Amino acid sequence: MLAKRIIPCLDVRAGKVTKGVQFLNNVDVGDPVAMARYYYEQGADEIVFYDITASNERRGIMLEVVRAVAREIFIPFSVGGGLRTVEDLRAALLAGAEKVSIDSGAVRNPRIIAEGARAFGSQCIVLSMQVKRRPISAEFPSGCEVVIDGGRTPTGRDAFNWAREGEALGAGELCINSIDQDGAKSGYDLEITRMIADGVGIPVIASGGAGEPRHLLEGFTAGGADAAIVASIVHYGEYPIPALKRYLRAHGVEVRDAPEMERSAN
Repeated sequence: MLAKRIIPCLDVRAGKVTKGVQFLNNVDVGDPVAMARYYYEQGADEIVFYDITASNERRGIMLEVVRAVAREIFIPFSVGGGLRTVEDLRAALLAGAEKVSIDSGAVRNPRIIAEGARAFGSQCIVLSMQVKRRPISAEFPSGCEVVIDGGRTPTGRDAFNWAREGEALGAGELCINSIDQDGAKSGYDLEITRMIADGVGIPVIASGGAGEPRHLLEGFTAGGADAAIVASIVHYGEYPIPALKRYLRAHGVEVRDAPEMERSAN
């Protein structure tokens, strides 16, 4: 059985990690380089860095921050925000990322998924989806719409259909970020996460809503996710990563050891 992954998310705005609720009322919570190093030392399985205003501001990602983070950590590192061309993807990978997360740019130009997969391999391409609840209809049979530009622009695309299209184009992984649950700390959107996880053959990451260890357990079990994004739950020191991993392991979920867990076992 593959170990489930815990992935701290660094949403970066103007060079600082920031956190809001449903993509609104963001407050700064720290320095991305220092926080990435801290989570790496705690036993995070990966780190994801999102330049959250790059797409809306129609600019490229902050490569200098990507380089600085990459120098400090030695685990997989995914970056996203403002990636619109294969050259943008190449620049992020050359700056030290192992994976690139494409979102708004992929909706506007789906060919970038296939082009990126051909150039760098599907394992490098994460299709990140911001999804928002809608009444179930012919237009939105999954009950979720894909929204881009940091939650500002509806697309008219059904979330499940877009996930299947992204897989067919060559994405190696899908990140399902619920706008409705984001920052609310009431748990992931298990319904859409499970629907997509059951409907594709590539790993799915649950994102948006973790507020306590039980929510990660539900994401991995009821939601069928292969990995879980965490932000508020770890940014404010409520549940350190070793504590989350101990809880998951106690409830039968396979996770990699965190350094603190290794020390206590010896």
